[in-house]
Amino acid sequence: MSQKIAVVTGAGSGIGRASALALAAAGYAVVVAGRRKDELDKTVAAAGSGATVVAVPTDVADEASVKALFQAVKDRFGRIDVLFNNAGMGAPAIPMDQLSVAQWKQVVDVNLTGSFLCAQEAMRLMRTQSPKGGRIINNGSISAYAPRPYSAPYTATKHAILGLTKSISLDGRADRIVCSQIDVGNAATEMTERMANGVLQADFSVKVEPRMDVRHVAEAVVHVANLPLDVNVLTMTVMANDMPFVGRG
Repeated sequence: MSQKIAVVTGAGSGIGRASALALAAAGYAVVVAGRRKDELDKTVAAAGSGATVVAVPTDVADEASVKALFQAVKDRFGRIDVLFNNAGMGAPAIPMDQLSVAQWKQVVDVNLTGSFLCAQEAMRLMRTQSPKGGRIINNGSISAYAPRPYSAPYTATKHAILGLTKSISLDGRADRIVCSQIDVGNAATEMTERMANGVLQADFSVKVEPRMDVRHVAEAVVHVANLPLDVNVLTMTVMANDMPFVGRG
């Protein structure tokens, strides 16, 4: 097939939806994955009748569900060119000693294990397809470098995503599998609505933080996706310029 195939997880809202729509507009056939079928259907509808966007309800934390997703991709398209590992979540913003083990594990299962499972299945297909190879893009975060107060599960998983990104990039070289990470700071989505009212800072004051249009993240995803496989942007930070990151704390 001349049309490139992309898979986007967490595509029922926010960065995932915006990126899926941007990839579709750039000519990709896009498989959108997420737990909420009704929201995936909204993403499909927003792409319009001229785009090839297919919804596959998926729980990225469940191995069988992830295997079913990539089997559906293989059955429908025969290959995958881009995986955007976007699905993620956080835990309640409470002191770490008050978090339950279940809350910790839920974030780890979605953010880290889910990214691993999807990358693993994508790599298996990328290695065996012809021509071989492809690109995996992980949604990191500014939290991959600097935490917010009361964010241990999210921050720990995003630090781990950076290690996963580097490992995929290294382990995939022989098969032309490239891995990139886009670290996002304060994209205007449902998940960051609270920032308009004020969020906890490193000094435990509460301040309103600026946000940026989510389309800038989507454009970055398309830019990285379109690079040839002999070129990589290992990490990229896309952020609201005035947010507290440079000099955070």
